[in-house]
Parts: sequence; C-alpha cells; structure tokens
Amino acid sequence: MIYKVAAFYQFAALPDYRELREPLRAFCAGLALKGSVLLAQEGINGTVAGPGEAIDALVHELAHGDMFGGRLNNLELKFSTAEAMPFGRLKVRLKKEIVTLGDEAADPTRQVGIYVDAAEWNALIAAPDTLVLDTRNAFEVAMGTFEGALDPGIRSFGQFKDFAADRLDSAKHPKIAMFCTGGIRCEKASAHLLARGFAEVYHLKGGILKYLEEVPEAESRWRGECFVFDERVALGHGLREPGLQQLGLSERNKDAARDE
Repeated sequence: MIYKVAAFYQFAALPDYRELREPLRAFCAGLALKGSVLLAQEGINGTVAGPGEAIDALVHELAHGDMFGGRLNNLELKFSTAEAMPFGRLKVRLKKEIVTLGDEAADPTRQVGIYVDAAEWNALIAAPDTLVLDTRNAFEVAMGTFEGALDPGIRSFGQFKDFAADRLDSAKHPKIAMFCTGGIRCEKASAHLLARGFAEVYHLKGGILKYLEEVPEAESRWRGECFVFDERVALGHGLREPGLQQLGLSERNKDAARDE
C-alpha cells in the first residue's frame, strides 16, 4: 500500500485551540490517520499519513469545514508518499507555539518576510549581495543544504534568536534569504528579524520540500538529502525516499536526530 503524507501549517489566531484538540483528534482517528499535529493560539502545524481519500478529507475539513470556521483558508500544504506507514500513532498536542522561538515580537500573523517561489529561488541565492541562511539545526544541515548557505550551528530552533543577536547585523546583512524544511521556521525567523530592524528578508515558500518537488535535479542548487521528522528519515529530489543504508544512518543516529 502507498500512503499519502500531508505536511501542513498556518499561522492563524486560534484562541479556542484547547477546545479544538479533541474534535480534531476524533476526526483524524475516524479516518485511520497517523502522525502528529500541534495546536497553539498562533496556529496549526502537522504531518499526517494515511489513505489518499482520508488525507483529502482532512485537508478539506481543515480549510473548509465547520471545525475551524474558515480560519485555515491559507494552509501551506505539501504532499508526498510513503511505501510504509511513516508514523506509529496519532498525536494531537497543545503547545505554547507551533514552532518554538520564544520571542513574543515574532508574530507571523502581523509581518513576515517576502515569499520566494521555488522557481525563483536559484536566482535569489546566486546574487552576490544575498546572505543565504539555513534556519535548521546542525544535524539537518549536515545531511544536506543549499550551496553557499550559512549554517547557524544551532541544536534547536529556539536558539536562532541568540544566533541572530550574535552573528547577524542589519547594516552588514541588508539582504537575507532563509530556508527550512517546510517553511514554518522561516516564517517565524523572518518575523523575528523584521522586528529587530532587518529591512529585506526573504524566505523559500514551501521550504526545501517544495523546492525538491518542483525544481529539476539538473537545475538544483541543493546538495544532499532533506531530513524529515518521520520514519522515512529523509527525502531527495522528487521527494524520493533514499533509505537508511544510502544515507549512512543507523537507527540510533536516526533517533538522535529526532531529539535535536
């Protein structure tokens, strides 16, 4: 069986996020979906897998159903496939933030950087005045990244604000292009930099996964594999599964990566 995998997020005001947890969990369970969904006052973030029609039903409910009442009408969605179920169970959790940074001034519902589509990304990062910045943790960067990108050397996204304070200067770095796995970390990071006075901040819309899906390998500036937070471990161009042996990862290393 081929499973359909949906990765999605949206920053949106959900003051009733606690009350949404059980209806959303029950809806997903009724469709036999597995995966992880985070709910917070600032929005939703999740990756789930299941039969194609079940995934389609969930996406329709999120975007158009009564549960969220039209508040998730701008979901960032990416679809891929898995040869085996990539999750062991279903989890719907409540969090303070759907991606943890710890900066109240970083509010993507108020301001974010300039979105750049995958087709336009190569030209942006090739410009000599662009600082290309990987916002992911060190383990992910070591597995794969874009040519010439700066590795912040962080163990978790929560450390990004310290990196920015120590290493980034709005006068020295007037033009920054950021990327991450699916786009969510970049939205929060761009909001953080804009709040700190950086004027020209770009981020890859849909993240690395959208780039690997849409940009032909012959034209790609991506090198390596993209770590994903499920049993597939990583994806390559065309969102193909390379497998643990090809990646040179042991099960122990794979589990360590999830703890980052």
